[in-house]
Amino acid sequence: MARSPVFVHLRSRSPYSLLEGALKIEETAQLSRRMGMPALALTDTNNMCGALEFSEVMSNEGIQPIIGLTLSIDTVKEKNIDHFNKVLDGTLVLLAKNEIGYGNLMKMSSSAFLDVESHDLPHFKSSNLSSFSDGLIALTGGPEGVLNKLIIQGQLDKAEEWLDSLLSIYSDNLYIELQRHGLKEELIAEKHLINWAYIKGIRLVATNEPYFINPDFFEPHDALLAMQESSYILEKDRRRLTRQHYFKSAEEMVDLFKDLPEAIENTINISKMCLVKSEKRDPILPSFSDGSLSEGDILDHQAREGLKSRLSKITLSAPESDYVKRLEFEIKIIRQMGFPGYFLIVSDFIKWAKSQGIPVGPGRGSGAGSVVAWALDITDLDPLKYGLLFERFLNPERVSMPDFDIDFCQERRGEVIKYVQEKYGEDQVAHIITFGTLQARAVVRDVGRVMQMPLPQVDRLAKLVPSNPANPVSLSEAVQMEKGLRDARAEDPAVRKLLDTALKLEGLYRNASTHAAGVVIGDRPLNELIPLYRDPRSDVPATQFTMKWAEKAGLVKFDFLGLKTLTVIDRCVKYLSKQGIEVDLENLDTSSTAAYAPLSEGLSAGVFQLESSGMRDVLRKMAPDSIEELTALISLYRPGPMKNIPMYIDRKYGRSKIEYPHESLIDILKETYGVIIYQEQVMQIAQVLSGYSLGEADLLRRAMGKKDQDEMNRQRSRFVDGAAINGIDEQLSNSIFDLVNEFAGYGFNKSHAAAYAMISFQTAYLKAFYPTEFIASIMSLDITNLDKLAQFFQEAKRMGIVVQLPCVNKSKADFDVSNGKVLYALGALKNVGVEAMRHVVEVRCDGGDFIDLFDFARRVDTRIVNKRAFENLARGGAFDCLEPNRAKAFLSSSILQQIGSRSAQEKASEQTNLFSGEVDFMVEPDLPNATAWTSLEQLDNELSAIGFYLGGHPLDTFLPALQRKKAIMAIDLESFCNSGGRAVRLAGVVRKRQERVSKRGKRFAFISISDPTGDFEVLVGEDLLVSNRAIMDPGSLLEITAKAEVRDGEVKLFANTVNLLELKKEENLAKGLEIRLRSADLDVLDEFEKVLVSLKDAPSKAKGFIDILIPISSSREGHWRLSGSFGIDIAFQKAIKANSFVELVTEVD
Repeated sequence: MARSPVFVHLRSRSPYSLLEGALKIEETAQLSRRMGMPALALTDTNNMCGALEFSEVMSNEGIQPIIGLTLSIDTVKEKNIDHFNKVLDGTLVLLAKNEIGYGNLMKMSSSAFLDVESHDLPHFKSSNLSSFSDGLIALTGGPEGVLNKLIIQGQLDKAEEWLDSLLSIYSDNLYIELQRHGLKEELIAEKHLINWAYIKGIRLVATNEPYFINPDFFEPHDALLAMQESSYILEKDRRRLTRQHYFKSAEEMVDLFKDLPEAIENTINISKMCLVKSEKRDPILPSFSDGSLSEGDILDHQAREGLKSRLSKITLSAPESDYVKRLEFEIKIIRQMGFPGYFLIVSDFIKWAKSQGIPVGPGRGSGAGSVVAWALDITDLDPLKYGLLFERFLNPERVSMPDFDIDFCQERRGEVIKYVQEKYGEDQVAHIITFGTLQARAVVRDVGRVMQMPLPQVDRLAKLVPSNPANPVSLSEAVQMEKGLRDARAEDPAVRKLLDTALKLEGLYRNASTHAAGVVIGDRPLNELIPLYRDPRSDVPATQFTMKWAEKAGLVKFDFLGLKTLTVIDRCVKYLSKQGIEVDLENLDTSSTAAYAPLSEGLSAGVFQLESSGMRDVLRKMAPDSIEELTALISLYRPGPMKNIPMYIDRKYGRSKIEYPHESLIDILKETYGVIIYQEQVMQIAQVLSGYSLGEADLLRRAMGKKDQDEMNRQRSRFVDGAAINGIDEQLSNSIFDLVNEFAGYGFNKSHAAAYAMISFQTAYLKAFYPTEFIASIMSLDITNLDKLAQFFQEAKRMGIVVQLPCVNKSKADFDVSNGKVLYALGALKNVGVEAMRHVVEVRCDGGDFIDLFDFARRVDTRIVNKRAFENLARGGAFDCLEPNRAKAFLSSSILQQIGSRSAQEKASEQTNLFSGEVDFMVEPDLPNATAWTSLEQLDNELSAIGFYLGGHPLDTFLPALQRKKAIMAIDLESFCNSGGRAVRLAGVVRKRQERVSKRGKRFAFISISDPTGDFEVLVGEDLLVSNRAIMDPGSLLEITAKAEVRDGEVKLFANTVNLLELKKEENLAKGLEIRLRSADLDVLDEFEKVLVSLKDAPSKAKGFIDILIPISSSREGHWRLSGSFGIDIAFQKAIKANSFVELVTEVD
């Protein structure tokens, strides 16, 4: 006979009580089952984030879930500012008895976050409790409850008044809560609580307040509380719990309250009254119908009209009847599945965005395969032209919610969400919450901080945890892998304690944020469906349920993605529009050879999806010349299918034979030269070869992807039997099934790839035809990313685009274009601020160019443009137009700041004289005399202000000698390696050194190095690192020999030798020059002679001969050596190269 239950926990805190609760829901459910507890309540602090998850997990374990809330209560009726951010008055625990109570809990929890000032803590006003009391049981709240706090403070009259107010609100549903964790406050309050319970006829209930699973978790949990309060474990004045705040058994609780058995019995009685749980719902959407027409009829009408409009503007890729037939089929499926409303909602906000000039992507994901989506303006790709399948998006044989992911311009995405709020109601639209966890490195740092361990020590420990965002390593795995961690743990008790604590806390939630794109839209106020939360950084509420649980609660997610590339394209088009050049992005010539030409040279920086170094290598080999080939490239360049790239390229250029598994598959595979690349091809093969419907074929594709062996056996039989009907023998059909299965494992969604290939083409087109405007656009969008800016600058150099130094009289806050050149953005300088530079530009536009440094200082607001900004404007050359001596401008920053401040004071006092209005009483002080920086000092300061070398490079003076030593520049590394080069000599300036420890405990370093053409990274092994660490600091000029390898399409460099770059003077000098002239005309020769005469006597330590090469005919040239010795240093070479009649200058050893 089963034992009758004796106790139920009516309190528990899950990890959703951020940095407070440590009872993982799965773990607690299993423990409750083992302890024989029939029910359990979840009472997180102010939130119900775990309500649906808790309900499902508990129910699956056979435990009755009780949904509750620990609500922070504010009893102050009129607040003043001094009350903000102080400890609130206390808590009240509420449990849902029924659906009404559950609904009230959601509204109260939502209000606690939404109806408070942004800088205040979540709380609920006591004056509103009665409005939401139906269906709830109230517990007075334990030591942190309002009632107990008033008792402890000695305010017994107020305590009794508060109890009476609760009694009037909750009546028989009010229970006085008793807790016994051994706290002094509990003992003081208990006698009053019991006394009032008997006097007022209020029932008692015994609760434990478990925050963690067992007593051993007390110290890790104490560290967690310290993290929550940003304090230290040893700090005296902070919140602490006891070792007794663990998940006690029923026997322990009965023994603890053996003097008050009714308080224990009431836990069972309450659990029997709480018969509601968070329920899952079918998808809920607002109605798009106005009552006169159904959503299906509206969809039908809009889709037909939209298709007519689309077809009238394009060259048809198939007979019009094919488009109409496809549309009819899709409309039928959409209506049968009940999704017309979803399509209409998405279409509506996309059409609105386009009407407002907000850039919208051509499509993303499998939705681009729908003709209805195309007709409704949701996507911009013709599915028939590109062979895209509707069944990949909506499968009539497997009902699931459609999911359009929509890309918007990053800067204007918020406008579209605001429109949706206004259309459906602000209370019916929300973002989706997400939670960050205490991951391995972060938890080591957090625990180390609250333990007050030395920061460098904690940093070293954290860095021993391998960093791999794509496949994160847990702390326990890191301890097993890293000898350094194991040794530190064994040698230092403090490290052992840190790691033991961190191991227990790892994985708990650390912070709440919002999903990058997800938005839900309800058919009623969302707080009637789910509890809500507000991210302090957003005006739009968020669901308290994460995406998984929000969807289970019936909410449908719409993805509003911000795509930076759309903003780049939009900005570039606007640059061009200012010049009177209009670009129609929807009707670009996708067959334009010139648009693809830069890609074939590997010039793909800023081109969507094609930027990586490995991709550049493939671009050079493949030389794509169509949207179809870009689509294939985007699909192939991924782990797995990447191995098929050489075969694809060889077949394209006829270096290997194109083979097909069966002649019936030629039409499906000829576009990709017989290589199976797309999921849609897998589906079509099953359709053509074995008679699958496309819906069935989609199920086959899914089965192949999941590697479900039983399902695969069933599918193989179906495939082979279907092929037999078409006359294909069993051996061949089995081999084709195996081939398809191999490719299906990493086949890509063609609809998604084609849509993204269109964006790739748009960026490639703009870059090819309007390179200066495009470079300015991409640099503006990455204005704060110095690594990206450096990369784009190098690309500009490769394309022959001049990027001018910033100038306060020419540049804007963002990157701009002038006379075919890119003007460097003032806002891109370090530590100046984009908004501050917008102010500078605004002042300049209002009052004209700045005359000198004094004029600049007087006119700008020095509260906005601070001393640091003055200094970096000087360092970066932005003041060159006002003061060419940068050292002087830099040292004048303090004086200029003072002038600016005094000028502002004068303007404020509005001092005038009788004759001429405003008078400037300030006498211009002398600016400090300063010796101009040397060229190297100037470059170093430029680097400090800009983040990379823009006006020159420290290696420039060494280039002739390095060329003679056959040193390879960064820009040439890929082609050098691809042509078989392995041993390489390099040189450059160290930008960064990152030291690591290998799995074998060996120390090594990655050295980031800059040369005039770009950056590269070299791996330095332990021996070299130990012997040369002193010369590898940032700023050092190094000469390196290395072994070069190409791995996954990227060059990897492994250092053999590392030396300071200290070339002897004679090493930097050539013996002579070879000068090739463009013409043998007498006028040219006369001009050349004048140049030589003017330079012959220039002082120079580098003397040598000069050979002249002059074209005589198309196949012959004359060669003469001039008599005498000439100065042939770098200055001489620059002077020669500056003449238009000189074709080439080459040093000769």
